[in-house]
Amino acid sequence: MQQETKSTLLWSLLAISIVLVLIKYPEQSFQAALEGLKVWWDIVLPALLPFFILADILMGLGAVSFLGTLLEPLMRPLFNVAGEGAFAFAMGLASGYPLGARISAELYRRGLCSRTETERLICFSNTADPIFMIGAVAVGMFENASVGLAIVASHYLSAIILGVMLSFLEKRPTQKRTKKPISVLKKAWQKMLVARKQDGRSFGDILGDSVSAAVDSLFKIGGFIIFFSVLIRLMELIGLAGLLAQAIDFILIPILKTSLSKPLIGGFLEITIGCQLAAASQANLVNKLAITSFIIAWSGLSVHGQVATMIQGTDLRMGLFLKSRIVHALLAFLLTPLFVKVFPLSLPVWSGSQTTAGSFAILAIVIVVSLLIAIVIDTLQKAKITWLRW
Repeated sequence: MQQETKSTLLWSLLAISIVLVLIKYPEQSFQAALEGLKVWWDIVLPALLPFFILADILMGLGAVSFLGTLLEPLMRPLFNVAGEGAFAFAMGLASGYPLGARISAELYRRGLCSRTETERLICFSNTADPIFMIGAVAVGMFENASVGLAIVASHYLSAIILGVMLSFLEKRPTQKRTKKPISVLKKAWQKMLVARKQDGRSFGDILGDSVSAAVDSLFKIGGFIIFFSVLIRLMELIGLAGLLAQAIDFILIPILKTSLSKPLIGGFLEITIGCQLAAASQANLVNKLAITSFIIAWSGLSVHGQVATMIQGTDLRMGLFLKSRIVHALLAFLLTPLFVKVFPLSLPVWSGSQTTAGSFAILAIVIVVSLLIAIVIDTLQKAKITWLRW
């Protein structure tokens, strides 16, 4: 009880301090809020709304149960999660924060994933999307689309590595086998029919509920973006950002031979601001990209708050997610210099429409390739090739 009282007092003092600073700098706070609103309205809302609605429709129709059954032979041995988790992973890759967390939480609410499975699934499925990494960061901030390939590759590969690492935190369930195996397609079809019957809503109701839920979630996301945009500006005005920058430079300059404190401070709170500061820094290109990958994988307290909102109303915990952000960030930081050497830095700039189409292409490729691999694994397992069993 005493610890809870101290925590309440601390948060209350912090909130009062922010209000006082807001009163002192009303004009600057207003401009920062407008900037956050512009980011949400111009980028986040149009990018995420179709995916949010589509995800809810597919779950309501039972299509996720169909895909989950087909992908179980792949997801279980690789990530130790139910096959339905592949839907969250693929949608997270294509659409970005915080759709992976939202779908994961919905899978848990529907009983398709266990609590521990869902907590691990959120850690590696809640990723950045190619539109942001290539369109906004590479093209918009670095003015070189080709550097986006190194960022994307390191981000996604580190997410997969993280998922595999987390799979060992929970005991793998023993596989149940019948004397006469059912065709995986037939089993998936049966699961979809059962899920559709359990939902019971008409398509019109599903569509209406999906739109309402998507808009509600996106307004909450917009609130976080605006709030952290103002908070970062206030930290700069009162000099707190400068003090933190000096402390970080004291540690990093001997290692990286340049100052990257401002990007790290900005990225700690909000991903977009951190990436902008990294691109504008005086560091060499490799260090810029490595820090940018670190910031994207960490994703910022703004995204962490969005994830907390997505799991609201459940007993899912944030502890593992926060720890995994650090691991993901370090993996992406280490992998980026390797991919810089792999991908040439002279590719043509991609247009916004090409980048948007690319996100849908990634979604389709991930699902199709995963389905093919899963069907092959299931076929080989039925042929009693023991080394492929899990």
